[in-house]
Amino acid sequence: MWLISLAAATTALVVAAFVVVPMLLPPGPRPLFQLPVACGETWELGTYPGHDDFDLDLFPTKGTAWGRPILASFGGTVIEAGINGELGGRTPKKPNGPKGRGGGYWVKIDHGGKWTTQYLHMLEPPLVKVGDEVRQGQQLGKIGSTGDSGAPHLHYEQHRGWEKVEAYFDGQPSGITTDDHEYTVRRKSNNCTDVASPGVPD
Repeated sequence: MWLISLAAATTALVVAAFVVVPMLLPPGPRPLFQLPVACGETWELGTYPGHDDFDLDLFPTKGTAWGRPILASFGGTVIEAGINGELGGRTPKKPNGPKGRGGGYWVKIDHGGKWTTQYLHMLEPPLVKVGDEVRQGQQLGKIGSTGDSGAPHLHYEQHRGWEKVEAYFDGQPSGITTDDHEYTVRRKSNNCTDVASPGVPD
């Protein structure tokens, strides 16, 4: 009996090591993330009080936001794709419909080295599913206003391990840090098809 208990305890320790040890390792280098929008376009990145530090809301500087493509910032594996919270009822035909809760339709990508990105408030169900390998620049969905959203936009985040951090695009800081006041910056997307995502197979 004690041999069975010893074997079970040993197995539990081995499993725990496989789960815990990778979590204790330091994050890898920051991937060369790109803006999650079409190549060459200039977008406004903003935040406001209560939005949470480092959270970005992206709005196009020209044209409507509804239905614009949302692109992967860098290659990786989809680890969340579906509904976060409640969708609500805001659509291009009913832009002032009822708000939902949370992020609405969303996607989360693991880029390796403990780096992840999140894309929220999509118009429709994501174009990818959990387990999909995606390349930088691959379309994940369309900009909408599902979840707790007041207008069509993309809510975007970069995480290093358990920590949300200032987003960098093309190696440069976004300029969106604290949420102590409302402010915006403009950035041009270099998320172009000829930009490679190292480590992601063809």
